[in-house]
Amino acid sequence: MATATASILNPRRTVCGGRLKATLRLLLGAAAALWLPLSLPFATAASAAGTDAAVSERDAAKAEYRRPATVPYPADNPFSEAKLKLGRMLFFDPILSGSGTRSCASCHQPGLSWSDGLPRAVGENQHPMSLHSPTLLNLAWSSIMGWDGKFRDLESVAFTPITTPANMNQTVDGLRAKLAAIPGYVQAFAAAFPDGAITQRNIELALATFERTIVSGISPFDRWVAGDEAAIDEAAKRGFDLFNGKAGCAECHSGWNFTEGAFYDIGTAQADDLGRGRLFPNSPKLQYAFKVPTLRDVARRGPYMHDGSVPTLEAVIDLYDRGGIDRPSRSELIHPLGLTPNEKADLLAFLRTLNDDPRPAVAVPALPR
Repeated sequence: MATATASILNPRRTVCGGRLKATLRLLLGAAAALWLPLSLPFATAASAAGTDAAVSERDAAKAEYRRPATVPYPADNPFSEAKLKLGRMLFFDPILSGSGTRSCASCHQPGLSWSDGLPRAVGENQHPMSLHSPTLLNLAWSSIMGWDGKFRDLESVAFTPITTPANMNQTVDGLRAKLAAIPGYVQAFAAAFPDGAITQRNIELALATFERTIVSGISPFDRWVAGDEAAIDEAAKRGFDLFNGKAGCAECHSGWNFTEGAFYDIGTAQADDLGRGRLFPNSPKLQYAFKVPTLRDVARRGPYMHDGSVPTLEAVIDLYDRGGIDRPSRSELIHPLGLTPNEKADLLAFLRTLNDDPRPAVAVPALPR
């Protein structure tokens, strides 16, 4: 389901079409201005037609951002309440770390949009990591995981941070033994899996089941897409037009989750910070390429970029407006944009509409002991 959704949402079709239509509107507007002294009724009609076309184009773009009705689960890890309950307990339990002080929620805090608010993640003994903690929002719609895409699916992610000495510093056998010594976990595994076994694979399946339930909530933007014209202001609506047009954001940040899940060099990473290029050293375009993140809840998730090097959304917009380092690996989608200060303000207003409406705090479950 996730793959099918991604194939349907073609950002370039919408954006390129939007840019062509925008150009045609500008030409029509200029022609109308030239004819205005000679034929006021004609100019008025042309202006009205241009306004109608702009509204129609905006409505067409809005349709591509409608929220899905259900959360997709893979055939080899279907949803069950027992797996969800077990996965939630494991996610919040510091038993997953060697010191017993860090859990998955240490880097992926619900109150911080499932990230940690730091430029770069911090591991055991406050050891600094090399990458910014990505949000866990809407991972159910991602096909491959990680800033460099080294994980084939959500299930394959968990034990890399768990077993990395600088991160959670646990061992597979050590974790299994600790869980097996707690009756509550023995019962939870028995309820979640036919074999009841406390194995690495079953831990992965349970954690992934819980993580797929981490879905961004309804935002003002969603209410606007659903038909509430008062949900966002006029500046944000103009920002939406820029997002899909001149600014080119929707070339990569497409669909309801605002990401196509691809990898690009945007002209920021340097030296040995190769991203996906480390996995594909012979691919020129993948050097310095990192995954396009979701923009859901984006105004709450600073600092930004894979290395947390950009402190604010305003600075992110400025970065894209400049166009990044010009080099062979830089995506052809990245180039100077020529945005005006007012356009930048409108784009920022739009991005802020992607924040969730207030929701109850996520409760930490009672942990078996």
